[in-house]
Amino acid sequence: MTINHLNLPVSDVAGAITFFESHFDFKCLETKGDNMIAVLRNPANFTLVLMSSKMNRNDNTAYPDAFHIGFILESIEKVNATFSQLKAGGVQIEREPQKIRDSFGFYFYFDELFIEVAHYLD
Repeated sequence: MTINHLNLPVSDVAGAITFFESHFDFKCLETKGDNMIAVLRNPANFTLVLMSSKMNRNDNTAYPDAFHIGFILESIEKVNATFSQLKAGGVQIEREPQKIRDSFGFYFYFDELFIEVAHYLD
């Protein structure tokens, strides 16, 4: 069994499409409505669905405190390159990549999403 997809409510679907395409190698396959839902896929065939928070009860985009999504990269160099690319793209990141438990990486917020980018250390 494998997980099929992840659905994330966001306040700006079009902006989130651009973000995930620009920084995390997703491609938008389809949008529905006036940017109400977008279906994206990455090279590993993982499907990410971005849903406008307007489709939630009470327009909610709040996630639980510890909720986050993580991207595991192949090397420390790719973590550093992704960090630099995000910073150059105007994403605010408080801390530089560093050793975190058994990985090397960093965390940041995009929209209301808490995102981790890391490489597992040997």
